[in-house]
Amino acid sequence: MEYITSEKLTIIGAAGMIGSNMAQSAILMGLSSNICLYDPYAKGLEGVAEELLQCGFNGINITYTSDIKEALKGSKYIINSGGAARKEGMTREDLLKGNAEIAIRFGKDVREYCPDVKHIVVIFNPADITGLLVLLFSGLKPSQITTLAALDSTRLRNELSKHFDISPDKVENCRTYGGHGEQMAVFSSTAKINGKSLNELIGTSSLSIKQWEDIKQRVIQGGKQIIELRGRSSFQSPSILSLEMMRAAMGGKSFNWPVGTYVSDNEFDHIMMAMETTLDKTGVHNKEIKGTAEEYKLLNQSYKHLCDLRDGLIESGVIPPINEWKNINNYL
Repeated sequence: MEYITSEKLTIIGAAGMIGSNMAQSAILMGLSSNICLYDPYAKGLEGVAEELLQCGFNGINITYTSDIKEALKGSKYIINSGGAARKEGMTREDLLKGNAEIAIRFGKDVREYCPDVKHIVVIFNPADITGLLVLLFSGLKPSQITTLAALDSTRLRNELSKHFDISPDKVENCRTYGGHGEQMAVFSSTAKINGKSLNELIGTSSLSIKQWEDIKQRVIQGGKQIIELRGRSSFQSPSILSLEMMRAAMGGKSFNWPVGTYVSDNEFDHIMMAMETTLDKTGVHNKEIKGTAEEYKLLNQSYKHLCDLRDGLIESGVIPPINEWKNINNYL
């Protein structure tokens, strides 16, 4: 098998369902011939590693460790799914305090053990905030850290495909922006159904306003539905989408979905959220979001919600005030 790179790819949380699924998929996708698996749960980690080694893959070096220093040393690419998992009845925001502490520790570990890392994808929830904290404490450039946001857009594509009973390939340019949570902004103006604008179909016999509102709610509650159906949080979809992001960051096939990225401009300030982006070997770069006035209103509400989560951590002393961030990360 040919691999995009031989540089070290480290998967954090590899004993979990997302991480273990990701490890196998990364090999099958040919991302790196040098994969390191990390998890503090040593027994489970060894089990994952043994299974992968027993697959008989050729041309790949698979290592595993429960020592974070060993895992990160020499890493050029990292995907972190190592936070606490969301359980039934929980929102992504319910995970905030514990996973914020994990994100801060991880950022500091990156700074100490692999400051030359090229790109990091953060998955564990609430991803917008955990990604922001990793960026802050790692000292990396904003272009070097992204978070998983595409899952909401792919869920929108899935719901529209089911409603119109057509192939997902005929549902184009589905977009959600802002937070990866209950306050996400679901856009309709960008999408096309079989070549026709979704906005032209909303309010017709093909898609009533109520049906569209129901679809939006199913997208927003997509993670909750998986938990109810499977008894555990999503792992297959976040695994593959985060790997596709990393593939783009390695210089492989382009990633055509929104990416969670750091934003600090005239409109949004010191936050990480889903944006329209390009992602390649030079990192992630923000692009202009196009939508209606009502969609921008939803986006601003989502942004405010994320600011409230961030400011809550500041007020509780978990992280310093924004005006002190540059003392921690010169790129902010």
